[in-house]
Amino acid sequence: MQWYVVASLLTVLTSSQGILTTLSQSNGGYKYDYATIPFLAEIFKLIVSSIFLWRECKKSPPPRMTTEWKSVRLYPIPSIIYLIHNNVQFATLTYVDTSTYQILGNLKIVTTGILFRLFLKRKLSTLQWMAIVLLAVGTTTSQVKGCGGASCESLFSSPIQGYMLGVLSACLSALAGVYTEFLMKKTNDSLYWQNVQLYTFGAIFNMARLFADDFRGGFEKGAWWERLFNGYTITTWLVVLNLGSTGLLVSWLMKYADNIVKVYSTSMAMLLTMVLSVFLFTFKPTLQLLLGIIICIMSLHMYFAPPTTLVDLPLKSTPVEVSVDRRTDTDS
Repeated sequence: MQWYVVASLLTVLTSSQGILTTLSQSNGGYKYDYATIPFLAEIFKLIVSSIFLWRECKKSPPPRMTTEWKSVRLYPIPSIIYLIHNNVQFATLTYVDTSTYQILGNLKIVTTGILFRLFLKRKLSTLQWMAIVLLAVGTTTSQVKGCGGASCESLFSSPIQGYMLGVLSACLSALAGVYTEFLMKKTNDSLYWQNVQLYTFGAIFNMARLFADDFRGGFEKGAWWERLFNGYTITTWLVVLNLGSTGLLVSWLMKYADNIVKVYSTSMAMLLTMVLSVFLFTFKPTLQLLLGIIICIMSLHMYFAPPTTLVDLPLKSTPVEVSVDRRTDTDS
């Protein structure tokens, strides 16, 4: 399957995630424990990857699977980074409002490019760097509300700790993605074997989070496994399947494409979500949204298009052949 097909599917699934999550609400809240969604999504990804791995193992030759401890021990690291990232996210929201937080989140586009260059030693052309910066500008522009009253002042009125935590959150998000790509491309192991290892540790860490939530709450609502499916509806299950499928597509991109493709997919998904919200919810389109979409499309073309289509290069002059009459006077 071509990478752009997977990237397009990822864009559609990611954009529908927020819409499905909103539709799963009841009276402005959730009747189910939202912390169980990531856990069940990890279980779903683990089951799907195990089935595909089992089918691969029945073929000849069998898939390559590295089982040495020095390799397996690297797979919990992305889950640990994401765990720290989630805590930093919550800490950031204690200092800044939601709009500022979303805008600060766009820094992960640039930090991904920087870490992509530093740790994976992948060179980017000047045009590609400009495209990445344009993408961050475009997504930010689409999220900025009209400058009236306190809406613009709030962007610069937060404590310095909030901005520092926002930058740290962006760096952690980029680090988790870049490290996962390094892990997936480090060996020629089967993608599904690598997924099984990643999602096993992901399920364990999400289970630990559920235990920690129960412990902090004094087990007032009982143990998490006793209320695991409480309040679940068809829409809630669609949220789980959507989140799990998104994770599977991301792992494919990490293995066969790269982080920048994933960044573009998720950024375009955010814009697509905002456009769909105009028709599905009470969201009103703004000039900033239109400008942001135009800038992001320009960025997309700048990054992936061949340089010859972006710059008019001068045509190479072809040497003119000069015919020489070598006849002598005696021949005439």
